Parts: sequence; structure tokens; C-alpha cells
Amino acid sequence: MSDGVKRWDIRYRAHNRRVRPAVVLLPAGFGPRRPTPALPLVISPHGRNVRAAVNAEKWGELPARGRFALVCPGGQGRKLPLASWGWRGQIADLARMPEIVRAALPWLRVDKRRIYAVGGSMGGHETLLLVGQYPKLLAGAVAFDSVTNFYRRYFDFARSPGGRRAQALAREEVGGTPRTNPRGYVLRSPTHWLSAVARSGVPLQLWWSDADKIVIDQAHQSGVFYRELRKRRPGASRPSPGPGATRSRRTRTCSCQQQWSGLALCRQEIARRSPALCSTRSCAARHTASPYLPAPSASARQKVHQRDEGDDDRGSDGDDGDGGGGEDHPPLFPR
Repeated sequence: MSDGVKRWDIRYRAHNRRVRPAVVLLPAGFGPRRPTPALPLVISPHGRNVRAAVNAEKWGELPARGRFALVCPGGQGRKLPLASWGWRGQIADLARMPEIVRAALPWLRVDKRRIYAVGGSMGGHETLLLVGQYPKLLAGAVAFDSVTNFYRRYFDFARSPGGRRAQALAREEVGGTPRTNPRGYVLRSPTHWLSAVARSGVPLQLWWSDADKIVIDQAHQSGVFYRELRKRRPGASRPSPGPGATRSRRTRTCSCQQQWSGLALCRQEIARRSPALCSTRSCAARHTASPYLPAPSASARQKVHQRDEGDDDRGSDGDDGDGGGGEDHPPLFPR
């Protein structure tokens, strides 16, 4: 950890009342005797099987350089702590992070107008769900190498290292396979929330690599998500590449330097009062953007949540092997 950054370990109760850890990073020098000014807060959900402390370490000195607070939650899925894969309770916990941080560290002041989410792999997956399910929370978001179609991802696991084990974990966490419980996988897919993301007006960057060997076939994950999102705003403009552009072809994951660059570009868009959708493929360093999309009304947001209210990732009868109710939410992009 950099000398310019101070680490604070806190705990919180997850949606299932289980106590989970979280790591908060701040510029050094602040504490109970020296409260912070109002700082931006970055919520960083971790990748699959990545602990909160490991996720926090990857940020290095960036909280000091950018003068922001960072929270890395431990996470909790329906069943699994490190493979939550966008469970609605986990997304609700991410949305509560500003309140959790303020309760645990009352001397830390969070600027409510500058709350961001940044994540890669499963963390990017959950970042996109956070945008779609809590559209008024964030001032910007950056997602790297994200799973956007969890239905399809289940089958793609078999083509990745450790894929059979990942499929077994997915069956445990979701409660069945995409064929026995399609509803469970669809509700965890950012593609299901595309319209809500498009309406949110949240500045968003999508980064992905064609060379990713873990979240494979990004053309049918982040690529499809991006193209479908643009269809909801067909007149989108294309700005020139920003400071975060990179031409790295072989990178498995994006570095935190790239994450910070992406976040900085989001903040520039906010400063210009022109929130944008930005997409960068690491193999082509390509940026595109859409015009401002107004935030949904309270009634529209309520309708989004009503679709998910009371749904269990298992079938409607509660049997792990039954996909009851799945016909109401067919996969947008099935295999």
C-alpha cells in the first residue's frame, strides 16, 4: 500500500444478515481527529474469487492521486460470498455502500453527487447491474471485461480454465442451470436491464479485450451489450479518444491505471454537463458516445424494481431444479 494511502477495515451486514468485510482506502492524513472534506466515493465490486483486500491492493496510490475514497466490499451472493454473480441482494448491498461507509467511519464525508462504480470481470458485471437497478445513485461508472449475458456465460464457462468448477458454483449460487432455471440467469444479466441503463443518464465506459481468456467471447458479452445500448440512442455521436485510450491487445484484465483513466473521462463528461456512453475495446482503442439520456422518473424506476420484486433465482415453486416463471423473462441473447 502506498504511503499516501491509508487503509481502513470495516464490516457490514449483507442482505442475508451475514457479516462481511470491506476495505476503505483514503488519502493519508485523515481520521477521527481530522475529518475529510466531501470526497468522491468509488464503489469497487470484486471479480469472482477475489477478496476485498486483494481488490483494494490493486488500486495502489490512486485514491491519493485522485483525492477520492474507495470502498471494496467483500460481497455476498444468494449462497456464495465470492461468486455473487449479480444476485439482487448483492446489488442492493452495493447501493448501500455510501451509508455503510458513513456509519462505520462517521468522520468520512462523502459527496453524494460524486459516487462512482468501477469493476472488472464479475465486478464489471455487477457495476452494470448497479447502473440499471439504481439509476439515480451514480455519477459515473466504468466496467471492464464484463459478463453481460449470464445465460450464455454458463455454457462458455466450459471453454475457460476451471470452467467445470465454475459451472458447479453457478448451479449452486443461482439454483439450477439456464435450462432448468432460465429466469435466474436472465435476472442476473445486464442485458435484461438494457432499457434501464439507457434511460439512466449515467456516464458509462465499457472496456473489453478480444484476447480475454477468462471472460471469453466478449463480442457476445460487452460487444453485444454496447451495440444494443446504442440502438436505444441511434443518433449517438463519436468523440475523439480520451486520456484513457490504450492499444494493449493481449491484456487479460485492465489495470487500475486504466480504470482511473476511465473514471477521469467520466468525470470530464460530468463537468461538461454532457453525460455520455463511452466504449473502448482494448484491441482497437475505440471511443464512442451517446448524447445525454434523461434519468427515468420515479414511477419508471418503480416499474423496473417491480419486475424483480419477490422473485427468487430458483423457480417460482422454490425447487432448485425447476425454472418456473422463466417464460416471462426469456433470455435476450440465448446461446
